[in-house]
Amino acid sequence: MRYALLTGVSILAASVAGQAFAQTTGAVDRAAGGYSFDEAAQEAPDTKNHRSNDGVLTFAIVTHTAGNGFFDPTYTGAKVAADMLGVNLLMLGSEAPVDDIPRELEILNQIMQDPTLDGLIMTTPQVGAYDDLVARAEEIGIPVATTNSFDPTIRSRNQISHTGQDSSAAAIGGEAMAQCVMDSGKTGSIIFPSTTTLGNVEVNRRVTASFEAAVKTLNDAGRLGDFTVDAGPENIGIDVDANNIVNSIVSLIESRGDVVGVMGNNGFVTPAIVDAVAQLGIGEEVCSYGFDLGPKQLDGIRAGNLDGSLGQQPFLQGFWPVMQLYLQIDRGVTAADLDTKAQLIDSSNVETVGKRFEN
Repeated sequence: MRYALLTGVSILAASVAGQAFAQTTGAVDRAAGGYSFDEAAQEAPDTKNHRSNDGVLTFAIVTHTAGNGFFDPTYTGAKVAADMLGVNLLMLGSEAPVDDIPRELEILNQIMQDPTLDGLIMTTPQVGAYDDLVARAEEIGIPVATTNSFDPTIRSRNQISHTGQDSSAAAIGGEAMAQCVMDSGKTGSIIFPSTTTLGNVEVNRRVTASFEAAVKTLNDAGRLGDFTVDAGPENIGIDVDANNIVNSIVSLIESRGDVVGVMGNNGFVTPAIVDAVAQLGIGEEVCSYGFDLGPKQLDGIRAGNLDGSLGQQPFLQGFWPVMQLYLQIDRGVTAADLDTKAQLIDSSNVETVGKRFEN
């Protein structure tokens, strides 16, 4: 009986093994259309000669501020993709630590004169400022991809890919700040300082999204009446002095006298909030939130002068546009947008952000 049982088990095992083997033999090495996948995966013979006809693809990536560190992982991501694809990459941008759109436009107009240029990646923080550049690029055969800030009305928008974070993601920060002030047991003012005069429409939308989210969170909890939530007369921020940003925020906080929450919505205002909170020594008294994950933001979180900051995965904002331009040239793939989303970084996960893991 024992021998018969073992035999039955052996037969069953052999049957199961046979079925598993049969399931792994369905390899697909040719397309249903008859061509070989190995052949189809090869780069097109003319790809490296796109436009400049010099045997190498040259892409340029141009940002509106290369001076404050936010775009460092963006440039890194672009280089990783370029190195993978054998693309010559020109990394360009305004040297200023604050949004400098005129300088970006100057650089863009200069690089468009380069006869070796095969593809262009650019940030577009000022709505309506880039149409002439796109028209010129179309005329001379340079595909364009936009990244980071979004211009919804840019020429040929539906034919141009965009990689970036939708401004509505700022709501995550607004919700977190509202919860923080409620948990603190305090009442008072919640303020949203911003450099509205710089004209960054994307930042303005972030302020509105975070403001509205904070209001909704407080209202849903029945606590809205306990707070004054102020994002300026148009809900795009309380304007502060871009030329004296830290002292301007210090003065704003002191003038209100009852600030329990403060949020900045870009990588320029947020470091100033960190410095202002540290200068006033109110890290334990206010809930402070911001945007981007530069060194100042991360150090502020570690020191208790910033409760949280939203990252937008800027590595992807460099990596994907390079891939997209290559796919457009080699495969005819256009307008494949990528939403990089947002993640809240606070004291619980700040150590996960670093040189190779920028959020």
